[in-house]
Amino acid sequence: MKSRNAIVLVVLLALIGLAVYQSVAGAKKEPAVAKEGSVKANYAAPAFELEGLDGGRYRVGGQREKPVVVNFWATWCPPCKEEAPDLQKLYEQYKDQIDFYGVNLTQSDKLDEVRGFVNQYGLKFPILLDKSGGTAELYKFVFIPTSYLIDRQGNVREVVNVLTYAEWEKKLKELAKM
Repeated sequence: MKSRNAIVLVVLLALIGLAVYQSVAGAKKEPAVAKEGSVKANYAAPAFELEGLDGGRYRVGGQREKPVVVNFWATWCPPCKEEAPDLQKLYEQYKDQIDFYGVNLTQSDKLDEVRGFVNQYGLKFPILLDKSGGTAELYKFVFIPTSYLIDRQGNVREVVNVLTYAEWEKKLKELAKM
C-alpha cells in the first residue's frame, strides 16, 4: 500500500510541476519551436501527417482555419477510457469551431482493439494511427492521455492531461477564440 501511495504522490507532484511550468511559460509572448524535450505551451506544434482509421491522410501543423485539439491515447489506458465519452460530446459541441484528432499509439496497441474502442465510445472525430511511434516521439509527452490545444497559427496554447467535462469546456471556449 505504501508503494502505491508513493506512486500516486509522484504522479501528482509531476502534474503539479507541469501546471506550474505551463503557468510560467504562458507569460512568453512569441511562440517559437521547442529545441529539446517535450512540446510546450507557446511553442509551434510539430507538424505531422498520419493515416486515419478511416484510410484517409491527415496533416496537423501550421496555420489552419480552425484551432485543433490533438489527443494522444491508447486502448489499454484507463484514463483514456474515462475521457473518451467527454471528448466525443465536446467534439459534437465544438466541431464547427475546432478540429479534433485522436492519435492512437498504435505501435503499442492492436488495430482491432483500436476499432473496438472507437466503436464502443462512438468516436466520430478522426482517429489517426501512429503505427511507428514517430509522432509520439516528436511530441515527447510523459503521460497518456495528453492533449495539445493548438491555435489557428499552429502554436500550442496548452498541454493538458485528464480534465473534467467542465474544465474541457472552459478551455475549448477560449481555444475557439484563438
